[in-house]
Amino acid sequence: MSSSMRKIPVTVITGFLGSGKTTLLRHILSGNNGLRVAVIVNEFGELGIDGEILKGCGIGCDENGRETEGQLFELANGCLCCTVQEEFFPVMEALNERRDRIDHVLIETSGLALPKPLVQAFNWPSIRNGFTVDAVITVVDGPAAASGQFAENPDAVDAQRKADPNLDHESPLHELFEDQLSAADLVVLNKTDLLDEAAQASVSAAIREALPAHVKIVPASNGNLDLGVLLGLNSASEQTIDQRHDHHGSADDADHHHDAFDSVMVCVSTQASDALDALGASASRETIIAALRQLVEHHTIYRAKGFTALPGAPMRLVVQGVGQRFDSYFDRHWRAADVRGSRFVLIGEDLDADALQREFDAALRAISPVATA
Repeated sequence: MSSSMRKIPVTVITGFLGSGKTTLLRHILSGNNGLRVAVIVNEFGELGIDGEILKGCGIGCDENGRETEGQLFELANGCLCCTVQEEFFPVMEALNERRDRIDHVLIETSGLALPKPLVQAFNWPSIRNGFTVDAVITVVDGPAAASGQFAENPDAVDAQRKADPNLDHESPLHELFEDQLSAADLVVLNKTDLLDEAAQASVSAAIREALPAHVKIVPASNGNLDLGVLLGLNSASEQTIDQRHDHHGSADDADHHHDAFDSVMVCVSTQASDALDALGASASRETIIAALRQLVEHHTIYRAKGFTALPGAPMRLVVQGVGQRFDSYFDRHWRAADVRGSRFVLIGEDLDADALQREFDAALRAISPVATA
């Protein structure tokens, strides 16, 4: 079949905040064996952390690190499920124009997205003749699910729901988690290295109750799975998505309370950065993560992610956190055009950016005596 006739397969990667979607996406891209892949990343908030992480492994850049057009698309102006026409269609039209240079499309939704309206969009005449949904992959945070949670702090969400007399339904997070599972053609139970056999079996059984019999659950650690498991499922999900149960209806009436979530940014100030430099790379890293943990402890923050420049380190450090669990890794060398610094996006509820910045500064000073100088 010629490239002008074939439908390009699209894999939609969805899942809650911090479940490991970007890590899974990086794994697919690093082992694609020459597959020509276009990537769409849908962020919640204005700072494109996930897009930057992907550029760190060469996606959307040429061999010299310069950004290229047509491979990586970042959509940060709204959740895809609510901005299908405004945000999604123009990108798909652009990809259709260069379809002879594309073998596969990967879409990473925001952690707040409903997959169903996005998949339904593939039935629109301007898309359906050129693309098909190979699969919807839902990534689940294994440790959070095993503890009976789908987020690190669902109690805070439930307390807010009960305190609001206008809300008589389940919390938005609970509904969102169920809708992400109901749309799945494959479920990746992630972070199984943090689970024992009994916990993994228990959470798999609980997830299985929400899935059709044909949908498989595959365990993973750091998104490390064979590409044969993830790609080429040929699900044509757009043809059956209307049969999937969900809480929020179709693409025309999707409303899943985005106003329940805030996205703010905090930075390491110049003064604190100078002081941290005196601590060295390792201590500086631990100090920053400890300060972020303090913010998570005192506020309803579900996800923290960003970059930091460690003293004497030529590479950029990625820091990601879900609740009190944080991990970090170097993704690429700092480039001449980069503005070195440390900045982090916090996603949660009732977040005041100015107040959080003040608390972050105070936490850095308290944790690092040098930073008070």
